[in-house]
Amino acid sequence: MARVRNWWSHSKTVVLIWLTSALLFYFGLQFVLRNSSLNYPSVSTMSDSERRSKLYDKMESDLNEHGAAFLEHGETSQSLSLSDLFTLKDGIVTPVLKAAKPPVRANVLYLSTEFSVPVSEAVRSIFSPYFDKVIWFQNSSLYHFSMFHASHHITPVPATEVEIEAEATAVEAVAKALCPLKIVLDRVLLTSTGVLLGCWQVASGTDPVTIRAKLRTALPHAPKNQLYDNAILHTSFARLLGPPKFSPAELHKASDQLQFFHELVARLNNIIRGFEVFAFCFIVENRESCSVVMELMTYDVLFILLYFQK
Repeated sequence: MARVRNWWSHSKTVVLIWLTSALLFYFGLQFVLRNSSLNYPSVSTMSDSERRSKLYDKMESDLNEHGAAFLEHGETSQSLSLSDLFTLKDGIVTPVLKAAKPPVRANVLYLSTEFSVPVSEAVRSIFSPYFDKVIWFQNSSLYHFSMFHASHHITPVPATEVEIEAEATAVEAVAKALCPLKIVLDRVLLTSTGVLLGCWQVASGTDPVTIRAKLRTALPHAPKNQLYDNAILHTSFARLLGPPKFSPAELHKASDQLQFFHELVARLNNIIRGFEVFAFCFIVENRESCSVVMELMTYDVLFILLYFQK
């Protein structure tokens, strides 16, 4: 019996040591993992489409968070005053074109008039009755998606004719490899600075994040800081420059202009949201001074043209 008791006592000691070691190992491992997660953020599994949706959600909330700053002649997203960009001449809103030196070299996706005109007509039908002489409509023949700048007005990158030709060749190779692209209008939104934007999603084809990454590789001397988020795919439809004008029957709407703006945007979304197109691209180098408007500078533009077909 004494031998059995000794064996049992010895076994309990071994089991206790084993359990203690196992618990110490477990808690030590948890401590290491917890600290590793704090020091090394986990890799995001968010898709480009989800990232774009969150970006559009944030942009959509801008009007509510900051109010209609354009009613007080506020600044644009690139810190320019509205008076720097537009003048009212003979009852017509006219953009102020300024020469960019050195010229801006922008890679854009272009929306053909076959599809831009119906969108433009819808925009005008909703907003023209209320914003006479205080709205600028983007030229429907110049609807575009800004993708990547080889040079922009914040960080100019001068280039010789030979260097520009080399850029064109590099961009053309990227364009040929990444099309066709099928996109769909996710929503229209109005920003606090008065910009009416069409925000798009990719239905199939190469995502803008990948396109911009390829352009970054193809244009190694381009500004490190680009003007837009890598995921965004947006088109400027119009810019509001002042308060709406109401008919006598609608004067009650003037008491809550923010709500009225939301109603107009909702009406436009009901017409054109979900508009879907196919895109096929090739490159055109435009050496003429061209009023492609992002912030209404005069551009010497390098285009990736995406022509859209049903």
